[in-house]
Amino acid sequence: MTELTKRGIAIFGGGYIGLVTGACFAELGHRVVVRDIDPEKVRILRSGDVPIYEPGLGDLIAQNKERLTFTLDSAEAIHEAEVAYVCVDTPPTPSGDADLSRVWDVVDTLRDAAHLKAVVVKSTVPVGTGTRVRAALDEAGLGHVAYASNPEFTAEGTAVRDFMRPDRVVIGTDDPATARLLGELHHGVDGPVETMDVHSAEMVKLASNALLATKISFINEIATVCEATGADIRQVARAVGMDHRLGPHFLAAGLGYGGSCFPKDSRALRALASNSGYPFQLLGSVIAVNELQPRRAVQRLKAELGGSLKGRRIAVLGMTFKAHTDDMREAPATVIAARLLAEGAEVHCWDPMGRPDPEAQPWSSARRLPTPVEAVAGADAAIIATEWPQLTEVDWAAAGDAMRRPLLLDGRGLLDARTLAERGFTVMGVGRATVRP
Repeated sequence: MTELTKRGIAIFGGGYIGLVTGACFAELGHRVVVRDIDPEKVRILRSGDVPIYEPGLGDLIAQNKERLTFTLDSAEAIHEAEVAYVCVDTPPTPSGDADLSRVWDVVDTLRDAAHLKAVVVKSTVPVGTGTRVRAALDEAGLGHVAYASNPEFTAEGTAVRDFMRPDRVVIGTDDPATARLLGELHHGVDGPVETMDVHSAEMVKLASNALLATKISFINEIATVCEATGADIRQVARAVGMDHRLGPHFLAAGLGYGGSCFPKDSRALRALASNSGYPFQLLGSVIAVNELQPRRAVQRLKAELGGSLKGRRIAVLGMTFKAHTDDMREAPATVIAARLLAEGAEVHCWDPMGRPDPEAQPWSSARRLPTPVEAVAGADAAIIATEWPQLTEVDWAAAGDAMRRPLLLDGRGLLDARTLAERGFTVMGVGRATVRP
């Protein structure tokens, strides 16, 4: 990257998206200041540590410390910036709509930033938000400052790679000069740039996540039919995924999706449709299937244990919504643990990275153990809720000997059921027959 193309960038929001965006832009050669409102988070970042677990992110921040700084001060963040990125979270409200209060807080702080060339929203927002932000900038006398939508498509666990080698970079703007500016910012990113109007760019993110969620719920429904008919979901999904029109991605039956994006964005799109007078029935069914999936697992385990979980010790292996992250938001394991406790079970759990709030239910009532074998010791059953690769390295013979009853519900299809059965386990899966010793 030449000196002329290096830009000053202000990132508002130091969460998963803001930190990855800031670190990757610094890697591309830009001067980046990340502003967050949490003093402890900023202190940790300034000390050289990273407050979240994301593979490769810590190294990237360390490598670019000369171009990447962190602050609590909005004025410091925008002082030398040409472009301001809004990367704050937009959590769901009780109605399912996106809470845009943090977005508007950032917009308010930019009212005196007349030197900016563009304000770019990367946060996931409802279609039409850009129009409202544009009006607010105009009202503040910033009509000369461009506005654009640049939604993120990074997945936790692979976020750095997803930013640097994306399937596409979506830029929403009607201004060719702004499109060129943002394209220049992404020079060095290995992926095609798709430029479109702001409304369409806002919809792309919601539509993408809703479609991925639909694939997950669909294959989980097929898995339920497989359980009833004797078919094996693994063989079915593999053959279905070989169809080039469908592809193999997101066809792994399991306990349902979680995290900060799919649940929130699916509900937000459903709310957006409802607010526009359209009942998005398909998406409503997708959400309902996903909410039922971890509850079905608990009910199947209850039936296998004779119809009651009261007094039973159950081990939950994995607490994060997916492997290679410490994010526990909307994790199926949280629903599973809550249902087990409600049924009167004692819950032991293990996860190498998850960091639950010790005062939050259900984890305040669960006992966390340092290893999977310790977590299953004395248990009547165990549930694999997250596909951590460490679980493939467990001495399952020793784990079975330590359990009161060697019963495993593999909610992620991680282990070979027949091998475990040879070691004395009864193995329940999703979408396949129970394998017994």
